[in-house]
Amino acid sequence: MKRLVILSGAGISAESGIATFRDSNGLWEGHDVMAVASPEGWHKDKALVLDFYNKRRQACILAQPNAAHIQLANLEKEYDVTIITQNVDDLHERAGSSKVIHLHGELFKSQSTQDPRLVYQMDHWELNLGDTCEKGSQLRPFIVWFGEQVPMMDPAIEATENADIFAVVGTSLLVYPAAGLLNYTTRDIPKFVIDIKVPVVPPVKNLITIQDTASSGIAEMIRQLRLRKI
Repeated sequence: MKRLVILSGAGISAESGIATFRDSNGLWEGHDVMAVASPEGWHKDKALVLDFYNKRRQACILAQPNAAHIQLANLEKEYDVTIITQNVDDLHERAGSSKVIHLHGELFKSQSTQDPRLVYQMDHWELNLGDTCEKGSQLRPFIVWFGEQVPMMDPAIEATENADIFAVVGTSLLVYPAAGLLNYTTRDIPKFVIDIKVPVVPPVKNLITIQDTASSGIAEMIRQLRLRKI
């Protein structure tokens, strides 16, 4: 099977009603991004940050995978598919994708503030002050905030370097280091960029741009792959 690697962003979850990370005025759901997505914001007001992510979990529980998620999951019948996602929701997994690399963390996991190696799967939506790890320290959202290292970047680079086909779906390619993954692709493989507003990308060989929603754009990508018998 050929290796198909997808880099997915907020645009793919937007079709499920999940709010995109931030809008044009730098706010996320009415909050200053740095207040709810930075270590400084966490230290300043833990209750605010915990409440913010609690609401994100509630919204995610109500959301359902859309046609874009389902099409990518179904492609596992034809390709060895790896999803590298900038999204923290679990919609790829719920659609049936079996190999998902979360670059920016996972909404339904919590992490020890004392020992970052202690990560816990959450079986509910709520995380509050006083919820502690086995060592007694406060639990925080398992989210990669601004200014923090991206621990899953190395596996993402490895998957990208080994890809036979690479696609970027629903991301502005403005957030690094994820935006740099396109530079790790092999020169001769087909590379798709799918978005309602196709981002500016460096000139690369075999680049195919599709200006459309994630679900319609993925359907067009699949049509092209089959037409070319790739």
